[in-house]
Amino acid sequence: MELSGEVAVVSGASRGIGRAVLCDLADRGALVIGTATTQSGIESIECALRERKARGMGLTLDVSSPSSISEFFRRLEESGKTPSILVNNAGITRDNLFVRMKEEEWVSVIETNLSSLYRMCRGCVRAMLKARAGRIVNVSSISAGLGNPGQSNYAAAKAGIEGFTRSLARELAGRNITVNAVAPGFIDTDMTRAMTLERRADLVAQIPLGRMGDAEDVAAAVTFLASPRAAYITGQTVHVNGGLLMP
Repeated sequence: MELSGEVAVVSGASRGIGRAVLCDLADRGALVIGTATTQSGIESIECALRERKARGMGLTLDVSSPSSISEFFRRLEESGKTPSILVNNAGITRDNLFVRMKEEEWVSVIETNLSSLYRMCRGCVRAMLKARAGRIVNVSSISAGLGNPGQSNYAAAKAGIEGFTRSLARELAGRNITVNAVAPGFIDTDMTRAMTLERRADLVAQIPLGRMGDAEDVAAAVTFLASPRAAYITGQTVHVNGGLLMP
């Protein structure tokens, strides 16, 4: 299998897109470490791995906490697992109209969705530089390109991810480390299932392919960028949105 011998870290892997990415990487032979903030999330990750007889484990991680990230990488080092693939997927929303948005709603989204990339990449990059190889894939959003009312914090963080991706890609390319982003559109997850049927129908009507995406659609793009087949692709944002946004 094409990812045999690779060690992949996937943040926010207990459900939705993160879980689909975790399973796809595992199915292609990678040893996968999925993260979640709760014990039930860890159990969900390890159950998914057991079901497919895949190698890997779940670990607790709060990507908004520098101390939690430091502890996470300390545990990886102690276990002899050096990540060669990093998928930054963990994220939150704290939606509110800008005039009503509280400081905490802004800060928590920026810390979790954007500042975490700086800290997670710092934890992986030195080993990748030494190995002269590595794959980093950051999960952005269609909101970075379209904007979305009530999501100035979220859209700002996701747009920041895409700028961060391009800058880091230029820095690391000389050591054969690629850095890319995947920007999902409207995907059938817990978040979109919470919408009213009327709202979902309105969204689908705007999508040229006529449906919401599946988490597996996004996972396929992430796995491709993490694979040897994407060796000549770096600094790019791959849009997975059914044609809703065509840059």
